[in-house]
Amino acid sequence: MGRITLITGGTRSGKSAHALNLASHGGPRRAYVATLEPSDDAEMHARIARHKEDRPPDFATIEEPVNVATALESLNGRADVVIVDSLTLWVANLMRIYSGEHAFRHEASTLAHVMEKMPFDSIVVTDEVGSGIVPDNAVARRYRDLLGLTNQRIARSATEVLLMISGIPLKVK
Repeated sequence: MGRITLITGGTRSGKSAHALNLASHGGPRRAYVATLEPSDDAEMHARIARHKEDRPPDFATIEEPVNVATALESLNGRADVVIVDSLTLWVANLMRIYSGEHAFRHEASTLAHVMEKMPFDSIVVTDEVGSGIVPDNAVARRYRDLLGLTNQRIARSATEVLLMISGIPLKVK
């Protein structure tokens, strides 16, 4: 089975760039699962464009905001390494569908199980949102908690967990 690497850290800490660097050594068949759901937000469109420019053209890209486990299963036998970028956006997308914590635990466990059985390496990008100020509203606190639970579940299955600080990876696991 493939390796699972979870890369976490703050915003603009170099997570995606490091994921691309790791994937460049992962074999010739590379894929990128993008979880950002496009909107009318000009800033997000610019961010998407920047990520696409940073990504080498030989990556097969799947844009999947919700069914990430299914997207990974579709790459079975077609990829040597897959980047999932990011759990942060995936959890935000799931919040529009699910309300109960049980559903999030189930989704995170399903994703972890799929990655565990895939023959390719998975590199998963996420944000560490629990290290800052406690959010002043219930929705933001719920998001922080659900992402924290999701990160913990994927980290348990991960072969390696890296914390990015100012572009420098620190090995956590």
